[in-house]
Amino acid sequence: MEATPSNTSNKEKGVALGFVEEADAWQLRSSQFPSKVGGRPAWLSQSDLPSLPDLTCAKCQLPTAFLLQVYAPIVGQDWSFHRTLFVFCCKTPTCHTRNDNQCFKVFRSQLSRKNDFYPYDPPPEEEPEESSSDCMLESGIKLCRVCGCPGHKACSRCHAVTYCSKDHQTIDWKHSHKKECCKEASITVSTSPFLFPEFELVTEPEELEEKDESNVTDDVEDSDTHHTDNDLDENELEDMALHETQDSKVVQIFKQRTSVEPHQVLRYERGGVPLWVSSEHKTLEENIPKCSCGAKRIFEFQVMPQLLIKLKVDSTDASIDWGTLLVYTCANNCQQGNKYVPEFIWKQDFSMDQHPV
Repeated sequence: MEATPSNTSNKEKGVALGFVEEADAWQLRSSQFPSKVGGRPAWLSQSDLPSLPDLTCAKCQLPTAFLLQVYAPIVGQDWSFHRTLFVFCCKTPTCHTRNDNQCFKVFRSQLSRKNDFYPYDPPPEEEPEESSSDCMLESGIKLCRVCGCPGHKACSRCHAVTYCSKDHQTIDWKHSHKKECCKEASITVSTSPFLFPEFELVTEPEELEEKDESNVTDDVEDSDTHHTDNDLDENELEDMALHETQDSKVVQIFKQRTSVEPHQVLRYERGGVPLWVSSEHKTLEENIPKCSCGAKRIFEFQVMPQLLIKLKVDSTDASIDWGTLLVYTCANNCQQGNKYVPEFIWKQDFSMDQHPV
């Protein structure tokens, strides 16, 4: 299986399905250009990282956690020879309300083959002798010990570790730093309880059964209904029945399309069409804001609900949840230097009376 979407037009070759696998830590570092889920972000550009305000949940104002990144170069554009999309997610369960995208963030980073941070030639396939630090980029930017995002607040006692916020400093103090602060023993970077479980994200082309190709459609036939002005209650019941029929068809399409590879956690098809989980809350062109360069945004990939199982976030109370997350990116893939460019994410949940399985 390929480690990432290949450096070709994914619209021409169809959908690439993403799956999670175990991997050695060195394979998930920035120098290997990984696609990955959880852990700390493997930043592509080593400068101009998103600031804390950009990475803060719009609802609870707490720092978001790194969810996943997809390495997706675009052929024919020198400035996107290396290109990665980063998705962040709030870990406060109560922020995850129905069809609400306010607790998610997505950024695009891209570099030409000749750049200030990585060799011109592909990275070696064996573990390098020296590994980069989890607390500092090679460019000198210090990172938060908890989440791996830019860290500008140092521990006031030992000054040996940095954090993005007071909240993460408190988390680390309770987890491990209280025991090691100002001690002679060296400080090690352990797995933070704030992080999602870490996996490599690998892809392979979607293979559809012949019977599925004709069934996979977004069109839903309208049933014949006859309304009268003095029969409002019956009309309302018919509308409800029609809605249930539409939603049942959408969910059935979802089930049929994913049944061949039920463990898929991501579907990649730049310029393609999302696989909906409900007839409600679909994206319309007016819902998708234009890029800061003025170009429209197009669909690139979606995160599937199966990923939630791997993240181990299920709870009997409120928990992180989604039906699917749709990522839209600049159609022109505009060139903005080393900057991490914000893109758009849309959250669609299953209908209240529908379930994915």
